[in-house]
Amino acid sequence: MNIPKIKFGENKITRLIVGGNPFCGNSHFSSQMSQDMSEYYTVEKVVEVLQQCEAFGINTVQARGDYHRVMYWLELFRRKGGKLHWIAQTASEMHDIKNNIRVIAAFGAIGIYFHGSRTDNMWHSGKIDEVQDYLKVMRDCGVQVGLGTHIPEVIEYTQDKGWDIDFYMACFYNLNRQIRESALVSGIETDEKFYKEDPPKMCKVIRSIDKPCLAFKILAAGRSCSSQEEVKAAFKWAFDNIKPTDAVVVGMFPKYLEQVRLNVEYTTSVSYTHLRAHETSLHLVCR
Repeated sequence: MNIPKIKFGENKITRLIVGGNPFCGNSHFSSQMSQDMSEYYTVEKVVEVLQQCEAFGINTVQARGDYHRVMYWLELFRRKGGKLHWIAQTASEMHDIKNNIRVIAAFGAIGIYFHGSRTDNMWHSGKIDEVQDYLKVMRDCGVQVGLGTHIPEVIEYTQDKGWDIDFYMACFYNLNRQIRESALVSGIETDEKFYKEDPPKMCKVIRSIDKPCLAFKILAAGRSCSSQEEVKAAFKWAFDNIKPTDAVVVGMFPKYLEQVRLNVEYTTSVSYTHLRAHETSLHLVCR
């Protein structure tokens, strides 16, 4: 399927990006679902689903930059001819994040972003400016430089300060109203709160800046998936409320449903409609 693409540095990436959390058994929904994902996603199954994504037209995967899982899976995927672009999250459990960034870049990531939960913890502790040291390492590595966050004010602050950033990994829901650690780092799942007033706040900030944003948790980590009508509506709302130069990141767990195919269909239908409306408005303004 011909999925719309956006410019990402020297590359073009699809507006639907497959997210890596399910591969690592991180559902952000329940311990039972996380366990189900962990059992489903054997090494072979991860490679198979990545191949499915590529076959359906997705050309980019977003996943954390750990050495023992993601890079191993991507290596096996590439050995089988896979060519997905990789946008990587720093792995906060590493003792040397700067070296982690260098390894990720050497492994072929086209973009790296500083882990959102760690960004937000530094925001809450008054140390947010220290994040720039890590972004400088990314810049030196020649990749697209990104910042992840769940807090709209973080994006506003870094934009106001003129930080050297190419893109944002922006969560629709503020899961970090206080200091917390990711389940993949701490090994402990927490009761995360998804408030319906959060997506409009984040989207308002996303639309206010000219940097590309990769919006994630558009389905509230499965909480907006009671029916396929609800899922499609969530895709439509997301594309209607971000910029045409933005993309969405969606985890895929096709154990019970053809999620890859369905998510691609929803993206192509609502994303193209949104782009045509945007082009029409530009024509009316410019003529």
